Amino acid sequence: MVTERAGAGQRAGSGQRAGSGERAGAGEWIGAAEAAERLGVKQASLYSYVSRGVLTRRRDRGSRTSLFSAREIEGLARRGRPRRAPRRGELVIETQLTEITGEHLRYRGLDAIALAAERSLEDVAYLLWTGTLGDPEPAGRWRATDPAIAAGSAAQAALPAGTLPLERLQVIVPALAAADPLRLHLDPPAVIAAGRCLIAGMTDCLPPAAPDGPATAAGSASGVGPGATIAERLVPRLCPRQPEPGLVGALRAALVLLADHELAASTLAARVAASVRADPYAVVSTGLGAVGGSLHGGASFGAEVMLRSAAEPADATRVVGDLLRRGERIPGFGHFVYRGTDPRAAALLGLIRTAAPGSGRLAVAEAVIAESRQRALPEPNIDFALAVLASVAGMIPGAGEAVFAVARAAGWLAHALEEYARNTPIRPRGIYTGPRASDAEPCFSS
Repeated sequence: MVTERAGAGQRAGSGQRAGSGERAGAGEWIGAAEAAERLGVKQASLYSYVSRGVLTRRRDRGSRTSLFSAREIEGLARRGRPRRAPRRGELVIETQLTEITGEHLRYRGLDAIALAAERSLEDVAYLLWTGTLGDPEPAGRWRATDPAIAAGSAAQAALPAGTLPLERLQVIVPALAAADPLRLHLDPPAVIAAGRCLIAGMTDCLPPAAPDGPATAAGSASGVGPGATIAERLVPRLCPRQPEPGLVGALRAALVLLADHELAASTLAARVAASVRADPYAVVSTGLGAVGGSLHGGASFGAEVMLRSAAEPADATRVVGDLLRRGERIPGFGHFVYRGTDPRAAALLGLIRTAAPGSGRLAVAEAVIAESRQRALPEPNIDFALAVLASVAGMIPGAGEAVFAVARAAGWLAHALEEYARNTPIRPRGIYTGPRASDAEPCFSS
């Protein structure tokens, strides 16, 4: 989270009492002013920490003033978090999974951009789930059962032609759940096993992108070996023609870059579901319900449509101008968290430029970026980069949303594991702003 005052944790980190060299005793209680001074925060922040269960408060019997445990204050100062009280409307949840600071993204302390350069989604999913980088299970073990594949494939096959991949995933996941009799086991090994099957099933139940691309009985697209990674298995589901190897590598990197992003809307929704002990499939279904919003994962589809409306680079001025004249946002530009460059977009666009430097579709994307910069608009984000990958690789419409959803399922399940361990429902309270009871009562005239 954003810090309230830079250096607050360092300033108070010694754990020493004001004016003395003694360390906080086990039973020592201090006043609000001293506690706030030790942490370098305002007193109002102390009470927000109490409401979130971070600090303990008790009342002094004589003066009725608030007292705080010096030991807890010392521990919080050493950890240096949370450093800012939530703004109105924010729900703050502590997590050990993803850290976003400035223009850096880290999974459990490891730089996500560096991981994307050489690791697979399977490796990073295991990192998020367990804290250990690299799944000991081979890629070939990431498989759903034959009954699950049959159920998921049949469920999506009943949808009309032209149904977008994300919409197919939204019916595939409940079908996979129905085929898993152990889905209600919520201990970590069971959830991790379900996670492997779930992400594999989401991938393998999608139909082949090529009209004449048959799938085997096991759900794997023709030409994909049994030891293929999730990225390799997604290619024939999203690309009617095999793309350049460098673009397959860019797809692998995109899955890693999208695996988690702190408490984005879909992740919060998934985490709330997990907090009330929803099973892993229900958690992912909840995330899928939110991820398609145009201000979230669905932004990549808007960017795809924008890029398709430009046949050549010279069309970029018209395309961007038309959107602005209609008062619409440029899809895939700007980000709520990153005020400057989205590091995920920079990394993915770099891989695409290296893999397909002469691509006409890439030239269109570059022209859109140049036009946006000329108009002083925000920088492109990961949704735009994902749309560029889909365009350059010749993927089917809506492919970016599918990549986003398959990747983010790993993060949703990691957050679910944290909630299962917490075993406390997330239950925000509303602030009622409607009519008062007296105002709502009907009036009867005599």
